[in-house]
Amino acid sequence: MNNGILLALLAYAIYSWSDAAIKALGGGLTVFQIGFYLTLVSAVCIAVTTPKDEKLLHFWHMKRPWGVQARAISGAAASILSVVAFTTIPLAEVYAIIFLAPLFVTLLSLFVLKEHVGPWRWFAVVVGFLGVLLVVRPGFRELQFGHFAAVIIALLAAASVILMRSLSSQETRTTMLGYLMLYMVLFNLVAMVFTGFALPDVEQAAILALAGICAAGGNILILRATRFAPANQLAPTHYSQIIWAVILGALFFNEHPDVISLVGLAVIAGSGLLTLARERIRLGVVRWNPFTRNRL
Repeated sequence: MNNGILLALLAYAIYSWSDAAIKALGGGLTVFQIGFYLTLVSAVCIAVTTPKDEKLLHFWHMKRPWGVQARAISGAAASILSVVAFTTIPLAEVYAIIFLAPLFVTLLSLFVLKEHVGPWRWFAVVVGFLGVLLVVRPGFRELQFGHFAAVIIALLAAASVILMRSLSSQETRTTMLGYLMLYMVLFNLVAMVFTGFALPDVEQAAILALAGICAAGGNILILRATRFAPANQLAPTHYSQIIWAVILGALFFNEHPDVISLVGLAVIAGSGLLTLARERIRLGVVRWNPFTRNRL
Protein backbone atom coordinates (compact mmCIF):
# COMPACT_ATOMS: atom_id res chain seq x y z
CA MET A 1 0.00 0.00 0.00
CA ASN A 2 1.56 3.31 -1.07
CA ASN A 3 1.84 6.46 1.01
CA GLY A 4 -0.96 8.23 -0.86
CA ILE A 5 -3.54 5.59 0.03
CA LEU A 6 -2.39 5.50 3.66
CA LEU A 7 -2.68 9.28 3.91
CA ALA A 8 -6.14 9.20 2.32
CA LEU A 9 -7.33 6.52 4.76
CA LEU A 10 -6.01 8.61 7.64
CA ALA A 11 -7.68 11.73 6.21
CA TYR A 12 -11.10 10.10 6.03
CA ALA A 13 -10.70 8.68 9.53
CA ILE A 14 -9.99 12.22 10.78
CA TYR A 15 -12.96 13.55 8.81
CA SER A 16 -15.16 10.97 10.55
CA TRP A 17 -14.01 12.16 13.96
CA SER A 18 -14.87 15.71 12.92
CA ASP A 19 -18.37 14.59 11.92
CA ALA A 20 -18.78 12.69 15.18
CA ALA A 21 -17.72 15.79 17.12
CA ILE A 22 -20.35 17.84 15.27
CA LYS A 23 -22.95 15.23 16.18
CA ALA A 24 -21.92 15.42 19.85
CA LEU A 25 -22.71 19.16 19.83
CA GLY A 26 -26.31 18.61 18.75
CA GLY A 27 -28.80 20.19 21.15
CA GLY A 28 -26.21 22.27 22.98
CA LEU A 29 -25.68 24.86 20.25
CA THR A 30 -27.74 25.93 17.26
CA VAL A 31 -26.83 24.83 13.75
CA PHE A 32 -25.57 28.33 12.92
CA GLN A 33 -23.46 28.60 16.07
CA ILE A 34 -21.80 25.28 15.31
CA GLY A 35 -21.20 26.31 11.71
CA PHE A 36 -19.77 29.70 12.70
CA TYR A 37 -17.29 28.47 15.31
CA LEU A 38 -16.32 25.41 13.27
CA THR A 39 -15.53 27.58 10.25
CA LEU A 40 -13.42 29.97 12.31
CA VAL A 41 -11.30 27.14 13.72
CA SER A 42 -10.87 25.49 10.32
CA ALA A 43 -10.12 28.80 8.61
CA VAL A 44 -7.27 29.48 11.01
CA CYS A 45 -5.86 25.98 10.46
CA ILE A 46 -6.08 26.27 6.67
CA ALA A 47 -4.66 29.82 6.69
CA VAL A 48 -1.47 28.76 8.44
CA THR A 49 -1.00 25.92 5.93
CA THR A 50 -1.56 28.01 2.80
CA PRO A 51 1.06 27.18 0.13
CA LYS A 52 3.90 29.70 -0.03
CA ASP A 53 3.23 30.42 -3.68
CA GLU A 54 -0.38 31.49 -2.92
CA LYS A 55 -0.89 34.76 -1.03
CA LEU A 56 -3.79 34.45 1.39
CA LEU A 57 -4.90 38.06 0.99
CA HIS A 58 -5.21 37.60 -2.76
CA PHE A 59 -7.97 35.01 -2.52
CA TRP A 60 -10.49 37.38 -4.14
CA HIS A 61 -8.61 37.32 -7.46
CA MET A 62 -10.79 35.24 -9.78
CA LYS A 63 -10.61 34.29 -13.43
CA ARG A 64 -14.11 32.80 -13.51
CA PRO A 65 -16.07 34.69 -10.82
CA TRP A 66 -19.49 33.14 -11.48
CA GLY A 67 -18.14 29.63 -11.19
CA VAL A 68 -16.21 30.44 -8.01
CA GLN A 69 -19.25 32.07 -6.42
CA ALA A 70 -21.51 29.17 -7.37
CA ARG A 71 -19.06 26.65 -5.91
CA ALA A 72 -18.72 28.72 -2.71
CA ILE A 73 -22.48 29.04 -2.27
CA SER A 74 -23.08 25.32 -2.84
CA GLY A 75 -20.29 24.45 -0.42
CA ALA A 76 -21.59 26.82 2.25
CA ALA A 77 -25.11 25.43 1.94
CA ALA A 78 -23.80 21.87 2.16
CA SER A 79 -21.80 22.78 5.26
CA ILE A 80 -24.85 24.12 7.07
CA LEU A 81 -27.01 21.19 6.04
CA SER A 82 -24.33 18.73 7.15
CA VAL A 83 -24.59 20.08 10.69
CA VAL A 84 -28.35 19.49 10.53
CA ALA A 85 -27.91 15.96 9.20
CA PHE A 86 -25.18 14.86 11.62
CA THR A 87 -27.00 16.23 14.67
CA THR A 88 -30.39 14.68 13.87
CA ILE A 89 -29.89 11.21 12.32
CA PRO A 90 -27.41 8.33 12.80
CA LEU A 91 -23.91 8.70 11.34
CA ALA A 92 -24.26 5.63 9.12
CA GLU A 93 -27.46 6.97 7.57
CA VAL A 94 -25.88 10.36 6.84
CA TYR A 95 -22.95 8.72 5.07
CA ALA A 96 -25.23 6.32 3.21
CA ILE A 97 -27.16 9.20 1.67
CA ILE A 98 -24.16 11.48 1.07
CA PHE A 99 -22.45 8.61 -0.74
CA LEU A 100 -25.03 9.10 -3.47
CA ALA A 101 -22.89 12.05 -4.64
CA PRO A 102 -20.90 10.01 -7.24
CA LEU A 103 -24.18 8.77 -8.67
CA PHE A 104 -25.56 12.29 -8.87
CA VAL A 105 -22.34 13.28 -10.64
CA THR A 106 -23.21 10.69 -13.29
CA LEU A 107 -26.66 12.23 -13.75
CA LEU A 108 -25.31 15.78 -13.88
CA SER A 109 -22.64 14.69 -16.35
CA LEU A 110 -25.45 13.53 -18.62
CA PHE A 111 -27.67 16.60 -18.40
CA VAL A 112 -25.13 19.38 -17.79
CA LEU A 113 -21.95 18.22 -19.56
CA LYS A 114 -23.82 16.16 -22.18
CA GLU A 115 -21.55 13.17 -21.56
CA HIS A 116 -22.49 9.67 -22.63
CA VAL A 117 -23.64 7.45 -19.76
CA GLY A 118 -23.38 3.75 -20.50
CA PRO A 119 -25.47 0.87 -19.13
CA TRP A 120 -22.97 -0.04 -16.39
CA ARG A 121 -23.03 3.47 -14.95
CA TRP A 122 -26.84 3.49 -15.07
CA PHE A 123 -26.77 0.14 -13.28
CA ALA A 124 -24.55 1.65 -10.58
CA VAL A 125 -27.00 4.55 -10.13
CA VAL A 126 -29.97 2.19 -9.66
CA VAL A 127 -28.06 -0.09 -7.28
CA GLY A 128 -26.89 2.90 -5.23
CA PHE A 129 -30.44 4.13 -4.73
CA LEU A 130 -31.53 0.63 -3.73
CA GLY A 131 -28.74 0.55 -1.15
CA VAL A 132 -29.95 3.83 0.37
CA LEU A 133 -33.49 2.45 0.54
CA LEU A 134 -32.17 -0.55 2.50
CA VAL A 135 -30.44 1.73 5.00
CA VAL A 136 -33.13 4.39 5.41
CA ARG A 137 -36.23 2.27 4.65
CA PRO A 138 -38.75 5.06 4.04
CA GLY A 139 -42.28 3.98 4.84
CA PHE A 140 -41.10 1.59 7.53
CA ARG A 141 -39.93 4.32 9.88
CA GLU A 142 -40.32 8.07 10.17
CA LEU A 143 -38.09 10.20 7.98
CA GLN A 144 -36.56 13.24 9.64
CA PHE A 145 -35.40 16.53 8.20
CA GLY A 146 -31.83 15.26 8.53
CA HIS A 147 -32.53 12.65 5.83
CA PHE A 148 -33.69 15.31 3.38
CA ALA A 149 -30.74 17.53 4.35
CA ALA A 150 -28.36 14.67 3.50
CA VAL A 151 -29.97 14.23 0.06
CA ILE A 152 -29.48 17.92 -0.67
CA ILE A 153 -25.86 17.65 0.52
CA ALA A 154 -25.26 14.84 -1.97
CA LEU A 155 -26.78 16.94 -4.77
CA LEU A 156 -24.72 19.98 -3.81
CA ALA A 157 -21.58 17.83 -3.60
CA ALA A 158 -22.23 16.54 -7.11
CA ALA A 159 -22.79 20.09 -8.39
CA SER A 160 -19.56 21.17 -6.71
CA VAL A 161 -17.66 18.36 -8.46
CA ILE A 162 -18.98 19.49 -11.82
CA LEU A 163 -17.91 23.06 -11.04
CA MET A 164 -14.51 21.96 -9.78
CA ARG A 165 -13.88 20.06 -12.99
CA SER A 166 -14.04 23.35 -14.89
CA LEU A 167 -12.36 25.55 -12.27
CA SER A 168 -9.44 23.48 -10.99
CA SER A 169 -7.10 24.41 -13.85
CA GLN A 170 -7.82 28.15 -13.63
CA GLU A 171 -8.45 29.01 -9.97
CA THR A 172 -6.17 28.55 -6.96
CA ARG A 173 -6.95 26.52 -3.85
CA THR A 174 -6.77 29.75 -1.83
CA THR A 175 -9.44 31.43 -3.99
CA MET A 176 -11.89 28.54 -3.85
CA LEU A 177 -11.44 27.86 -0.12
CA GLY A 178 -11.31 31.59 0.71
CA TYR A 179 -14.69 32.40 -0.77
CA LEU A 180 -16.20 29.23 0.68
CA MET A 181 -15.13 30.12 4.22
CA LEU A 182 -16.09 33.78 3.77
CA TYR A 183 -19.64 32.84 2.78
CA MET A 184 -19.92 30.35 5.61
CA VAL A 185 -18.78 32.86 8.26
CA LEU A 186 -21.03 35.64 6.96
CA PHE A 187 -24.14 33.49 6.55
CA ASN A 188 -23.84 31.87 9.98
CA LEU A 189 -23.06 35.23 11.58
CA VAL A 190 -26.15 36.87 10.06
CA ALA A 191 -28.29 33.84 10.99
CA MET A 192 -27.11 34.08 14.59
CA VAL A 193 -28.37 37.68 14.75
CA PHE A 194 -31.91 36.33 14.30
CA THR A 195 -31.60 32.99 16.14
CA GLY A 196 -29.45 34.07 19.07
CA PHE A 197 -25.76 34.22 19.86
CA ALA A 198 -24.06 32.39 22.72
CA LEU A 199 -20.49 31.65 23.64
CA PRO A 200 -19.74 27.92 23.97
CA ASP A 201 -18.80 26.58 27.38
CA VAL A 202 -15.44 24.92 27.97
CA GLU A 203 -16.59 21.45 26.91
CA GLN A 204 -18.33 22.74 23.78
CA ALA A 205 -15.30 24.85 22.87
CA ALA A 206 -13.06 21.79 23.14
CA ILE A 207 -15.37 19.75 20.91
CA LEU A 208 -15.60 22.60 18.38
CA ALA A 209 -11.81 22.87 18.33
CA LEU A 210 -11.54 19.12 17.75
CA ALA A 211 -14.10 19.24 14.92
CA GLY A 212 -12.45 22.21 13.22
CA ILE A 213 -8.91 20.89 13.52
CA CYS A 214 -9.96 17.47 12.21
CA ALA A 215 -11.85 19.00 9.26
CA ALA A 216 -8.84 21.13 8.31
CA GLY A 217 -6.44 18.24 8.95
CA GLY A 218 -8.44 15.99 6.63
CA ASN A 219 -8.19 18.59 3.86
CA ILE A 220 -4.45 18.92 4.33
CA LEU A 221 -3.89 15.15 4.32
CA ILE A 222 -5.98 14.65 1.18
CA LEU A 223 -3.94 17.30 -0.61
CA ARG A 224 -0.75 15.55 0.48
CA ALA A 225 -2.15 12.20 -0.61
CA THR A 226 -2.64 13.48 -4.16
CA ARG A 227 1.13 13.97 -4.40
CA PHE A 228 1.69 10.23 -4.01
CA ALA A 229 -1.28 8.69 -5.83
CA PRO A 230 -3.77 9.72 -8.57
CA ALA A 231 -7.42 10.47 -7.81
CA ASN A 232 -8.65 7.16 -9.23
CA GLN A 233 -6.64 5.30 -6.55
CA LEU A 234 -7.59 7.63 -3.71
CA ALA A 235 -11.34 7.97 -4.31
CA PRO A 236 -12.31 4.45 -3.14
CA THR A 237 -10.66 5.08 0.25
CA HIS A 238 -13.54 7.41 1.08
CA TYR A 239 -15.75 4.38 1.66
CA SER A 240 -13.69 3.61 4.76
CA GLN A 241 -15.92 6.20 6.42
CA ILE A 242 -18.69 3.61 6.42
CA ILE A 243 -16.62 1.56 8.86
CA TRP A 244 -15.89 4.62 10.99
CA ALA A 245 -19.58 5.55 11.01
CA VAL A 246 -20.51 2.16 12.43
CA ILE A 247 -17.67 2.20 14.99
CA LEU A 248 -18.13 5.78 16.21
CA GLY A 249 -21.91 5.50 16.20
CA ALA A 250 -21.77 2.40 18.38
CA LEU A 251 -19.09 3.72 20.75
CA PHE A 252 -20.45 7.20 21.44
CA PHE A 253 -24.07 7.45 20.30
CA ASN A 254 -25.56 3.99 20.91
CA GLU A 255 -26.26 3.57 17.19
CA HIS A 256 -26.28 -0.05 16.05
CA PRO A 257 -27.20 -0.63 12.38
CA ASP A 258 -29.09 -3.88 11.82
CA VAL A 259 -28.18 -6.50 9.24
CA ILE A 260 -30.34 -4.93 6.52
CA SER A 261 -28.68 -1.55 7.04
CA LEU A 262 -25.21 -3.10 6.89
CA VAL A 263 -26.14 -4.84 3.62
CA GLY A 264 -27.40 -1.50 2.29
CA LEU A 265 -24.13 0.22 3.21
CA ALA A 266 -22.19 -2.51 1.40
CA VAL A 267 -24.41 -2.12 -1.68
CA ILE A 268 -23.84 1.66 -1.72
CA ALA A 269 -20.09 1.19 -1.46
CA GLY A 270 -20.17 -1.38 -4.26
CA SER A 271 -22.17 0.90 -6.56
CA GLY A 272 -19.77 3.80 -5.96
CA LEU A 273 -16.75 1.63 -6.64
CA LEU A 274 -18.39 0.36 -9.83
CA THR A 275 -18.92 3.95 -10.96
CA LEU A 276 -15.24 4.71 -10.36
CA ALA A 277 -14.16 1.53 -12.15
CA ARG A 278 -16.26 2.29 -15.22
CA GLU A 279 -14.94 5.87 -15.30
CA ARG A 280 -11.39 4.55 -15.21
CA ILE A 281 -12.06 2.04 -18.01
CA ARG A 282 -13.79 4.68 -20.13
CA LEU A 283 -11.22 7.44 -19.71
CA GLY A 284 -8.08 5.64 -18.59
CA VAL A 285 -8.09 7.81 -15.43
CA VAL A 286 -10.77 9.29 -13.21
CA ARG A 287 -11.15 12.94 -14.17
CA TRP A 288 -13.07 13.86 -11.06
CA ASN A 289 -12.96 13.10 -7.40
CA PRO A 290 -16.57 12.51 -6.33
CA PHE A 291 -15.63 12.92 -2.70
CA THR A 292 -14.49 16.55 -2.71
CA ARG A 293 -15.28 17.83 0.75
CA ASN A 294 -17.83 20.63 0.72
CA ARG A 295 -18.27 21.18 4.41
CA LEU A 296 -14.83 22.81 4.45
